[in-house]
Amino acid sequence: MDSEPVDETFPPTGGRLSGLFALAIGALLVVLGLVDGVSLVSVGFGLLFAALAWTSLLRPRVAIESDHLVLRNMVNTVRVPLAAVEEVVVRQVLAVRAGDKRYTSPAIGRTRRQLTKEGLRGAASNDAGSAEPAFGVFVQDRIRQRAKEARDRAGITLASAEQDALAERVRREPAVPEILMLAGSAVFLVVAFAL
Repeated sequence: MDSEPVDETFPPTGGRLSGLFALAIGALLVVLGLVDGVSLVSVGFGLLFAALAWTSLLRPRVAIESDHLVLRNMVNTVRVPLAAVEEVVVRQVLAVRAGDKRYTSPAIGRTRRQLTKEGLRGAASNDAGSAEPAFGVFVQDRIRQRAKEARDRAGITLASAEQDALAERVRREPAVPEILMLAGSAVFLVVAFAL
């Protein structure tokens, strides 16, 4: 008896604290701009700074929803059918290959230090239990496992014509609120400079 796939969300590997801090700085700039004789340039900088902090540091996410891998990036969301996933690699960013295309997400990554450490540890010994791997490795392995399960459920083999056809169902949706927020705050700043 097959059970329904469970949704999973992977927390970002970095940027949460700095993103919240940047939002606070943006809000402070807006408040100071309004209190200090209504400085529209300060308000514009604050709005743009907060918009950039949100889109670059807080919005990116990786999730598995039903039979789709969801990569929520700065200004778009990419939905990849799990059975179409051919390869997953987490280096400094998460990279997924489906069909002829490569999709990335900055939400999950490994630092250069983690990559170097893991490379040296792998070359020095074969001790699998000597240290816990980075969270990025866990996410990489989990997505690979879920993609294999999705292929098995659909009866699709890796690198087959069916998988290539499924890769054409990848959807890219623009993040309209974030795009409007970035554009609006940039226009506001330009107008504030012009006044």
